[in-house]
Amino acid sequence: MRSVSPVSKQGIAADLIALLVAVTSGDPRVLTIQDQHALPSGPFELAHRSLQSGLRAWVERQTRLPLGYVEQLYTFADRDRAAATDQRVISISYLGLTREQAESGQYGASWRSWYDYFPWEDHRLGAPPMEKTLRSGLAAWTGTAPDRAARSDRRQRAAMLFGFDGHIWNEELVLQRYELLYEARLIPEALRGDRPAAPAADTAAMPGDAMILDHRRILATGIARLRAKIKYRPVVFELMPDTFTLLQLQRCVEALAGKLVHKPNFRRLIEQQELVEDTGETSQETGGRPAKLFRFRRAVLAERAIAGTKLPISGA
Repeated sequence: MRSVSPVSKQGIAADLIALLVAVTSGDPRVLTIQDQHALPSGPFELAHRSLQSGLRAWVERQTRLPLGYVEQLYTFADRDRAAATDQRVISISYLGLTREQAESGQYGASWRSWYDYFPWEDHRLGAPPMEKTLRSGLAAWTGTAPDRAARSDRRQRAAMLFGFDGHIWNEELVLQRYELLYEARLIPEALRGDRPAAPAADTAAMPGDAMILDHRRILATGIARLRAKIKYRPVVFELMPDTFTLLQLQRCVEALAGKLVHKPNFRRLIEQQELVEDTGETSQETGGRPAKLFRFRRAVLAERAIAGTKLPISGA
């Protein structure tokens, strides 16, 4: 699979890019290639019946991973996001949910935690360790604004998006936070070409691992989409094994959201919506008393509209 695949002679290149997500032991993970600096990507092939069928065909062929839930994510074509080239890159991205399996070894495929790329998005244990660095960098960027109104606007945007100064951190604003760091030139992707670093930025301490082209932006878009989706559709079950404990289900939702959920409310919602059924079996892997094993009631999708797995956040 190539990162860029030309499809015309007029300087246009089109890629299909796959954001494949799995949750393993409470860690949301994405399938990467190119030494973990890129998402799997391949050329748009006119022979495929549809974009999605083409995506399934080449992803399953190249990675040997069976894809479950797949949806089109977004089409990216910003001129300033690509590497320096005469071609305009159009990236058609898809979000796929699967379960982590051993990669095929082709193209250097490997699984990686998405919090390696977005460490500021994990609030399960409270404010992330790099919050002080982010505050400092954004404050310096705010200070370079041309006038008082612009400084006030920058300060307010940073506080709202990152939960500073009493603002509530909204887990769905992943892309907006990434874009603000890009605008402030506090991430490596913003320094490509001849763009200078922010005045007070420590380029060696920039948070999160960079990715090629627009791939980290695509990952940010996918995380935001999934965090919103699990609130009104039961897509989280695509990431679960056939049988699971309620604690495993809770940890999966928390891993995706980057926030803890309120345990009693979470279990009450799951029961009220009749999303799962007791298998009559138990698991001995909890380290304490045997825990009941459940399975997803797929028939519920045909029975009625689903409100989804809500996220009752602790302390909210």
